[in-house]
Amino acid sequence: MSSLKIKPDSSTDFYRYPRHETSGGEIDLLSLMAVFWGARKRILAYLLAFALTGLMISFLLPQKWTSNAIVTAPEANQWGPLHQHLAALQVLGVNVDISRDDIFTMFLKKFQSQQEMEEYITHSPKLMALIRETSADAMGVNQAIVAMTEKIKAVNDNTVKKGESGPWNSWTLSFTGPDPQEAQSILKSYTEFVAARVVAQSLESIRDTVALKVQTEKEALELERAKLTNIQDTRIRRLNYALQVAKAAGIIRPVYSNGQAVKDDPDFSVALGADGIARKLEIEKSMTDVAELNAGLRNSEYQLSLLKKIIIKDTAFPVFKYQLSPSLPVKKEGPGKSMITLLATLIGSIFACGSVLLEQAISERRTVLPEPVN
Repeated sequence: MSSLKIKPDSSTDFYRYPRHETSGGEIDLLSLMAVFWGARKRILAYLLAFALTGLMISFLLPQKWTSNAIVTAPEANQWGPLHQHLAALQVLGVNVDISRDDIFTMFLKKFQSQQEMEEYITHSPKLMALIRETSADAMGVNQAIVAMTEKIKAVNDNTVKKGESGPWNSWTLSFTGPDPQEAQSILKSYTEFVAARVVAQSLESIRDTVALKVQTEKEALELERAKLTNIQDTRIRRLNYALQVAKAAGIIRPVYSNGQAVKDDPDFSVALGADGIARKLEIEKSMTDVAELNAGLRNSEYQLSLLKKIIIKDTAFPVFKYQLSPSLPVKKEGPGKSMITLLATLIGSIFACGSVLLEQAISERRTVLPEPVN
């Protein structure tokens, strides 16, 4: 049985190749510290210059303060006065299609409307005065208005929470301004402006519905009167013909009064006799109002009179409910002055140290290189 023996290769061919010497660059921290210490005044000058520059930039940057408000659909108990108006209208057959969710949706739609934002800004003397101070021409004013509208936002809170849906839907309204009090004031006043627009439009819609109902009932009543007038004219004509037939047949008194049996004419009834038909004809001609003996028509006229008396007053009702009223911002958005100054100082230290090292490297290279021979 053979055994496997592993022996080191004693061939001397490996040593024929020259050994490659690598020179690794080492960093001497003490030397670097000495270099930096020697240029400490220049480094401190750079740091101070960059720090002051950063501080100045932090003051020149526009400040941003955001005021937030959280709103939900109005609750039922907030619509007491409006429900009284709607109940009175429903009794008279006026169906007003209005709900709290629809009103809240209309409010959100108008809140995010570019046109509503521009109208609010143009109708605000204070805002227009501020805009004209910074913009000289009409184009600049228009651009400033558009820029301000971009700072008004409405965000659905349920869409922000990924994979989470709350039991109720809320929206966050916000406005970003250069001043905390101004941001809060503009958000509050714009919210009230939009709410007033929604209330006015809703009341106008109710008035239009009532006016349409009055017009419909009026036209329906006129049509019913025309029908009843035609029916009355037809009855009078039939009675005239029946009177002529009764006189021709010699039937003066009602046939059932003396025990006679007469087969009545289905087109022109003569059973009442000439005297009865003449009296009935006289009564029909004396009725100048077709609604005199028609209860349905009189009820319709009474309902129309009540509808005409309806006056939709300017009733204030909430279109949303605050879960958080417009807040007063306590923290500015973006990096603060200390952060900007710190970043500028850090950049200055990197620049100062880099310049010192670059100058040191150039100086050493000049020392190492031999002087050119003339």
